[in-house]
Order: sequence, then C-alpha cells, then structure tokens
Amino acid sequence: MTSMTGRGPIGAGPWPYALWALTRAWLLACVFKVVTVPGPDVTVDVSVIYRSWYEVLLTGTYPLDDVTWQYPPGAALAILSPALLPFLEYATAFFVLVLLCDALVLGLLLYAGRWPGTPPGEAGTWVWIAGVPLLGPTVYARYDLMVTAVAVAALLAGVRRPRALGALAAFGALLKGWPALLLVGVRKGRPTRAAWTSAALTAAGLAAAFALWMPGAFAFLAFQRDRGTEIESLGALVFHVARRFGWEGRVELRYGSLEFLGPYVELVSTLALGLGVLALGWLLLWRLRARTFAAHTPAEAAFTAVLLFTVTSRVISPQYLVWLVGLAAVCLVFRGAAMTLPAVLVLVAAGVTLLEFPVGFGHVVASDAWGVTLLLVRNGLLVAASLIAARRLWRSTVPGRPRARGGLLAGGGQPSRVAR
Repeated sequence: MTSMTGRGPIGAGPWPYALWALTRAWLLACVFKVVTVPGPDVTVDVSVIYRSWYEVLLTGTYPLDDVTWQYPPGAALAILSPALLPFLEYATAFFVLVLLCDALVLGLLLYAGRWPGTPPGEAGTWVWIAGVPLLGPTVYARYDLMVTAVAVAALLAGVRRPRALGALAAFGALLKGWPALLLVGVRKGRPTRAAWTSAALTAAGLAAAFALWMPGAFAFLAFQRDRGTEIESLGALVFHVARRFGWEGRVELRYGSLEFLGPYVELVSTLALGLGVLALGWLLLWRLRARTFAAHTPAEAAFTAVLLFTVTSRVISPQYLVWLVGLAAVCLVFRGAAMTLPAVLVLVAAGVTLLEFPVGFGHVVASDAWGVTLLLVRNGLLVAASLIAARRLWRSTVPGRPRARGGLLAGGGQPSRVAR
C-alpha cells in the first residue's frame, strides 16, 4: 500500500508488526515469569498493590487510608479495568489490557503515517516499537501505558479536531495528571479556545462525577504534597554522592517509593519544586512569544513540557519514561519534526532505565559507584533531551530578532538572516 503522498510503502511491509509482536511476546514472558529479569519483582505492584486497591474500590470508596494512593480519581478506572475480563485472574487481565493499549498506540501511529505530510518511513512507529521493550517488564506492570495511549490518541486527534484533543487531554489528566500538558501547544486563536473549553468542560464534568461516585476522590492531593525526594530523581543524585562522604541520611519506603530522609532533603525537595515553577514560567513565556504553529507543534510542545516536568520532579519512576516514548513517537510521525535528537536521547535513557530498575536497583539503593553511574547517565540524558527540545521548540516557533554583523547596523548594512 502506498502513502497518500505517493512517496512509497506504508509500514515497510510486515516488519513493524513482526518486531512489535516479537518484543511484546518477550514483555509478556517477563511479566508472566517465563523469563526472569534480574532485580526485584516488578509485577508486585499489580498482583498485590493494584489488587488491594481493586478490592477497596469495589466496596464503593477510594483507598482513603492508604498513602500510596497517589493518583487522580480517574485512576480508579484503570485499577478496575481488569473487571472487563472476569474470566481471567486480576494480574493476567491487567497485562492483557496493557497489551491491547500498546497495540492501539501502534495502530494509531501507523494510521497517522498515512496522512499527507507525514514521512513514509514511519519513524514514530519505530520509536514506539523500540522504546517500550527498552523499558523492560516494568512498562507492562504499571498503568502508565494506558494513560500514554490516551495522550497519543489526543495529540493525533487534535491535528484536525481540537475539541477532541481537549476532551481526551482532560480525561488523561484525571487518570494521571501529566496529560494536561498536551494543551500547551495548541494553535492560538479558535483552536485554543475550542481545545481549552472542551478540556475545562470535560474535566469539570468528570471531576464532579468521580466526586459523586465514591468518597475520597481527591484525597490523593494531600498524599502528593507530603512526598519527598525519591532515590531515582535528579535531586537524589546529591544524596547518592553525599552518602559516599559521610552524609547521615537514610533510604526509607514512604508513599509507595524509596525516598531519602535526613539533613537537607527538605531543601532539595523545595529546590525541585522551584525548578518546576521555573519550567512552568518558561512554558508560559514560550506560549506568549510563539507565533509559528505547525501541525506538529502541539506534539513537540507537549513532549518538551513533559520532559521539563519529569526532570524537575521529586520522583522519576521508571514507568515515567513510557510517557516520553509515546510523545516522542507522535513528534516523529510528522515530516520536518525538530525532535529527532531528543527522541533518540529518550530511547537511550529508556535502555539505561532498565539497567537501573529492576536490574541494578540494589546498586542504586546502596548508592555504590555502579548505581550512581546509572542514575547519572539516565538523568543526564533526560536533562540533555529537555534542554535540546526546549531550544528547538523555541527556535521553530518564536520569531528571531534581526541581528547585524558586529552588533551594528551601520553604513546601510542589512540585518543578518533571522534564525528560526
């Protein structure tokens, strides 16, 4: 089948499907423990934690007494979703549903590759096919891939239907917060009004529905507020190094993740929040200054925004990388995308993440040389991807100022070419 641009075959024959099937069979073998991946058992979150939440949710209330419930009210839908397959055990049903969401993303990216103006090589599809297995079995043992599927659908639908983008972004935000950032890059004017109005109405309606559905819909806000510096975050590198020089702190399981406790932890957590505020300020400035909005701008802006908020977060869990892989894949669906290098950096970071968790997690907890190196490389790649993505987004959308050679427009000289 040829593309609508007349430039060649779509999907390079059966290879995308074959490689997707092969890599996903490996992921399923891992979560079903046919293949053993070194390190802690990543499926415990589903078989124990999710299953316990499932039982509580079935009683008609959110897990109000469990501080590990860190999610917006829509997360209940993901936790309850295995009920759609009552003939399967809970964890098995969950893994099957994640696989179906994975296949949905593949189908959406392949379909988008047939649009006019998109590359026949299906670069976005290959990013998804490669990026998900690079994260290892963790990606199938968390509900983040489900949220990513909603985000991918939102961005692709938004190319022609801003209202659909707004509604899906709002739904995604009520699943796990970050999809609200999908709205930052919508073209100014009527598309922005349509998308943001749709998002506001959808969010308000769903939030009210969740609040009326069960008590405790927004208890997660207090639990999130009290979180500290998780040992895989950018700020945690300070304490990993400090431990080697006698820092009197410790690692403790709090709010569902391993965090540092001890001197200066609160300061570093506050600085991380400050960096998040600076990232938000930069995004607002970009939004005010941006003038050039192409079809791929919403995807590139969302990718940049999620990168910035991921690296400045007090928590960088391994599954967060699937958000970035999904957004990078959407960026590379479009011809002329500026995010190729940041996307490659994210893919490399995904592979390093597998080495960090679960394979080398014991080294990370111990803050030994190998654990610190893995974190330094992974987080360094994410920081580099963030800075490069932000620079490229700015240059492709914000008009440059004319510049004169030597800093002067003298002797009737002409301005130099504006950088785009």
